[in-house]
Formats: sequence, structure tokens, C-alpha cells
Amino acid sequence: MLLRGLFTALVTPFHKNGELDEEGLKANLHHQLNSGVDGVVVLGTTGESPTLSDQERTRLIKCVVKELKGRIPVMVGTGTNSTQKSIHQTMEAEKLGADAVLVMTPYYNKPTQEGIFRHFEALAKAATIPICIYNIPHRTGQNIQTDTLMRISQYKRVIGVKEASGNISQICDVLEFARSQKGYSLMSGDDFLTLPVCSMGGQGVISVLSNLIPGKMKEFVAACLAKDFTKAEELHFQFLPLFKTIFIETNPIPIKAAMQHFNMPSGPCRLPLCELSSNASEQLQAVLKAIPHSWLAHHG
Repeated sequence: MLLRGLFTALVTPFHKNGELDEEGLKANLHHQLNSGVDGVVVLGTTGESPTLSDQERTRLIKCVVKELKGRIPVMVGTGTNSTQKSIHQTMEAEKLGADAVLVMTPYYNKPTQEGIFRHFEALAKAATIPICIYNIPHRTGQNIQTDTLMRISQYKRVIGVKEASGNISQICDVLEFARSQKGYSLMSGDDFLTLPVCSMGGQGVISVLSNLIPGKMKEFVAACLAKDFTKAEELHFQFLPLFKTIFIETNPIPIKAAMQHFNMPSGPCRLPLCELSSNASEQLQAVLKAIPHSWLAHHG
């Protein structure tokens, strides 16, 4: 499996009573599919995976696989701060039909670089499904250093990295490594860095904003990958207010609020995440009012 293009990090829609909104999820999936996205990620940070029960995880994976299997790749977030649990969830995702898994650095435990390596080594040896590493130090408390990532990536199951460190110097180092590895991809983990990352050889983005405007984000990523930087730069600056405001508070609080604004299935966040503060809500609403209606239409 080659990681390339636009993958949407899906929100998990809930009803007002906090229950899973499976019909809403299906509607969102078909909107993504009709908009031309290249793949989806379920049970990531954006999907509020820490608040979901094992039974809910299974329901979500089954639903997404049933709707999308064979049409676009389905990647499932399976990382935890327990190596054994991460292995178990990875094998479960594969059994349920996932095409790949997204695995974050173990959080809270704060393992050393050697511990991080051994965590992913154990996973790569146990799994028979493609693995995308997820480096997001501001969430996990630990950065995967490039030397460590290179050690992890010797395992054939590891097909790439979602890089959300925000460190351009580190991203450059990883991209230099990726150039020498056949079939290995660096995907931007930050919407606003999609253009610079792709300009240096990145293969796309795992996006939060594409929950809201998948067709326009597909157009943007396609321009980036085609090296049409005139168009890509124009779209980047058109999206910049959105890139900023959808992270004005903890993800996925703002993107869910934006989807609610346009009556897209999303619902509330689960505690400990709550609704946007009034000040942040006002800022988001101002940006959303300026969005052209055409951006919300299906791609093509």
C-alpha cells in the first residue's frame, strides 16, 4: 500500500445523548468518497479514540470497512501507551478488514528513544498489516528522533510516517531519508504545512479540515503533488483562516463545531473535551461565514 494524497482523519459523530451516530458516520463517509479523497483514518485523535469503548471501536471499524472497503483505503488508529494493547488493537483492526494502521508514539509513559524503537519493533514483528508511524510530540510528550524513525523503518511493515512535530528541520531530515526508501511516504500531520511538506517531497496530508471541505482539500493536495505551486499557493492562503481557526482550541472541538454550523453529522465531543469557549466560537463563526458555498459541494 502506498500512502499518497488526501486522507481524512474522520471525526466520530455522536447523537446529543452521547451515543454513536452510525447513520451520520455513513453520510460523512459517502461525502468523503464522492469528494474524491484518497483514503480515511478512523479512530485517530480527531475521532476521539481515547473515549471510545472496545465495542464502539469495533462498530466504527465495521461500519467504515463495510461502506468503503475496496473503494478507498481504510486506516485505523491502533496506538496506545501499552505495547501489548497496541498489538492487540492492530490485529483486531486487521481482522475487521482495515487496510493499514496508524500508530502514535506511546504517551504519558515517556519512553526513551530505545523504548520507542522497541515498541514499534514489537508491533512490526507481530503485525501483518501496513503500519504508519504517527509522530505528534505535543500530544504524546515524546518526539521520535529521526535516527529512531530510521531504525523503526527498516521493518517492511512500516510504510511511512504521519509527521506532526511542526519542526521543519526535522521534517526535512525525514524527507531526505524517505527519498532513499522505495514505497515509504511522509504525510503531513498538519493541514497548514501541506504545501511546504509536499514541495519538499512529502506525499500528502492526513487532514482534519477535509472533514468539512473534502473536495477543495482534494483540489489543493492534487495541486501540491502536481507541483502546480501557483494554484497550490493560492489555495493555501484561501484556506489559511480555516487552517488557523480549526485548531483554535483542542482538536476536534473546532472542526466538530464547524461541521455543526453546516448541519453535517458531528454532534458534541465527549468529556473531557467540551464545547468551544464563547470567544473561540465567535472567531470560528466569523471565518465560517466567509466560506464560499461551492467549497461545501462534492468534488467534481
